Amino acid sequence: MRGGSIGGAILLVWVLIGVLAAGQRGYFSRDNDNCAEAGTTLVAIVAGPLNYVGLNPKVKCEVPQPSE
Repeated sequence: MRGGSIGGAILLVWVLIGVLAAGQRGYFSRDNDNCAEAGTTLVAIVAGPLNYVGLNPKVKCEVPQPSE
């Protein structure tokens, strides 16, 4: 039972560090008006502490344009 609570605490700290890293990069201060910017913000949060060892996750995506 105790392993679950320790794992949950580690996960919480991991995500909080990711949120801090995303905030320091200014991902929350700009409008995430496309999927690439929103995806980059989410990946930075999930990457957590890896952001501080040089990982700079970026997401590229293209949304298909409607046909005429």
